[in-house]
Amino acid sequence: MSDLLHYEDVAIGLQFATGGIDVTEAHIVQFAGLAGDFFDVHMDDAFARELGFPRRVAHGILGLALVDGLKNRASRRFAGVASLHWDWSFRGALFAGDRLSARVEVVDKRLTAKGDRGILTLRITATNQDGAVVQEGTNLLLVRRRGTPIGEGQA
Repeated sequence: MSDLLHYEDVAIGLQFATGGIDVTEAHIVQFAGLAGDFFDVHMDDAFARELGFPRRVAHGILGLALVDGLKNRASRRFAGVASLHWDWSFRGALFAGDRLSARVEVVDKRLTAKGDRGILTLRITATNQDGAVVQEGTNLLLVRRRGTPIGEGQA
């Protein structure tokens, strides 16, 4: 796993784009089943149109989950341990057929109190195929330091 970026490898200002993923009807239906969220705006085109949408809307949390997946398989990847916090805004509707991608920027970094790991503050902007921002926010990501064996210093 030498291609992973450890705390020491990351500079504030590092930016990269993720790949993309096509949001499908299957994503929406499977997420509804997983989350138990069958709210009509996600499941019923006619209901969504009554609210002013052209068709049913993907769950916002589904979009966040897809963005996290894009981040975790981007060409630049972190030696992550865990996400510690999300501060997230849902800016626009996400629909089946949309292509979701994201831009990641490291805006801050600090060592943990023990100093055995680091915490990165990532600003993430998710856009659709037209470049419209559909979601954005920050993620605090706990990452390994170089030379710290996996499993050592676990909380």
